Amino acid sequence: MSRRDESCIGMWERYFNVTSLAQALELLHEHREHARVIAGGTDILLELERGARKGVEILIDISRVPGLNEISLRGGDVRLGALTTHNQVVVNPITKSRALPLAQACWEVGAPQIRNRATVAGNLITASPANDTITPLMALEASVTLASVEGERTVHLREFYTGLRRTVMRPDELLTAITFPALGTDERGVFIKLGLRRAQAIAVINVAVVLSFAGDAIQSARITLGSVAPTIIHAPTAEAYLQGRRLSEDVIVEAARLAAATPAPIDDIRATAEYRTEMVRVLVARALRRLAAGEEAQGYPDDPAQLWGVHEGHGALASSSEHTISQPIVTVINGEARTVATGQHKSLLRFLREDCGMPGTKEGCAEGECGACTVFLDGAAVMACMVPAPRVHGAEVVTVEGLAEEGNLHPIQSAFVECGAVQCGYCTPGFIMAGAKLLEEHPHPTDPQIQQSISGNLCRCTGYYKIIDAFRRASQS
Repeated sequence: MSRRDESCIGMWERYFNVTSLAQALELLHEHREHARVIAGGTDILLELERGARKGVEILIDISRVPGLNEISLRGGDVRLGALTTHNQVVVNPITKSRALPLAQACWEVGAPQIRNRATVAGNLITASPANDTITPLMALEASVTLASVEGERTVHLREFYTGLRRTVMRPDELLTAITFPALGTDERGVFIKLGLRRAQAIAVINVAVVLSFAGDAIQSARITLGSVAPTIIHAPTAEAYLQGRRLSEDVIVEAARLAAATPAPIDDIRATAEYRTEMVRVLVARALRRLAAGEEAQGYPDDPAQLWGVHEGHGALASSSEHTISQPIVTVINGEARTVATGQHKSLLRFLREDCGMPGTKEGCAEGECGACTVFLDGAAVMACMVPAPRVHGAEVVTVEGLAEEGNLHPIQSAFVECGAVQCGYCTPGFIMAGAKLLEEHPHPTDPQIQQSISGNLCRCTGYYKIIDAFRRASQS
C-alpha cells in the first residue's frame, strides 16, 4: 500500500451526513477540537491529507442541510447562507448587481467543478491571504454569523482574522451566514486578480476597490489587498487620499503609488516581494481607471458555463447517517442502486476506482487541479478527488461509464473519436464529462463557453485544438 493510499484511508474515523443545523451544532458541541464541518471540502480534504489538521477524527457534512444555500437581499443587506457556492454567486442577479466585486472574485476561483462544490464560507474560514473572496468581502464591509448550541454572535470580517490561517471561531462554532451592505446607486466596486495562469491559479496578488460618490467626487474609498500580508489588509493612506477627489489620471497614479507603499510582502514560490509591490500599484491603478470609465464589469461573462445541472448541485438527503468502517454507503451509480460495504474513509475518486469497479474516472493530481476525475454528483460536475466517499450516501453519481445509452455513445464521445481528440487518452474521461454537462446546459455553446467548461481540465499532450473541435462538432449533432 502506498503512502497516498494510507493517507486517503485514514483521513477521518467517523463521517456524519446531517440534515439539520441543530444536528451539526450538537455534534460540534460534543466533539469540539476533534471535529470539523465540511461542505464543499475543497480545502479541508487537502489539509487532512497533508497532516495540516492534527487531531481531526470526525467530519460533519452539512452540504445537504436545507435552506443554507440561499442568497437574499434583506433591507439594504445582501445575505449569503453557509452553503452558498462560488458558482451561485457568479450568476445570481443580486450579487451581480449589488456586489460585483464578490461575483468577480468567485468567477476567478478554480474551475466549474470546484466552484460547484466550494463555498464562500469555506473560503473565509480557511483564512489564507491568497483566497480570492476575502478581499472583496473585506472591502464590502462584511460580517459573519457564528452559531453554536449557546446561540449566535456576529463578527465583522476585519475582526474575524487573528493571523495567518487563524480566526476567532471556537471549535464548537459554525459559520451560518455572511452579510454585507449592498452597493447603492452611488457606489461602484471592482475586483482584479493576478495569477500565474488564466484559470485554476492561486493569487499572486488580488485587489478590491469600492468607492462611493457624491456627484463626480469620491465620498469614501475602500481598497483591500490580498496575498501581500498574513491577512487581507486595507490601504488606508490611499483610501484617505481619494476622499473628496475626482478620478483624474493624476489622482489615480498617486493613489496607486500610496497603495503600493502600504504592504511589506514576502518572496515566495509565486513572486518576489518587489514584483508584488509593483503589481499592487499596477492593479490598483487599473481598478481605479475601470471605475472612472464605468467599465468595472469589463470581461465578466453574461452566460457562463456552470456545469451544475438543473438542481445546481444541491442534493437532498432523506435522513442523517453516520459512516464508520461498519456502515455501508448506499448510493446510485450510473442509474444502478449500489450498497458498498467498503471505502468509507476514502475520497470518491478512490471509492469509485477501488470499491465500485469504475476505473474510467482517472487520478491525475488528486488535488483538484487537473479534472481527470470529473464525475457528476447530484447532477453537477465535480472533481471526485475533492469529494469524501460518504458524501454520496443517498446521492446519485454518474461516471464516464454511464454516458452511453443503449449501446450508443454520447455525442461528445462520438465527436472525440471523429475529431481525433483522444490523444493519449488519460485526460479524456474528464473532458468527456465536462463536455456532456456543457451540452446539457448549452446545446449550442459559444467558443468562450467551451473554453470555460474545460478550464478545470488539463491535457498534457498539449492538444486542446482537437478537443475544442470535438466540442463544436458535438454541438452540431
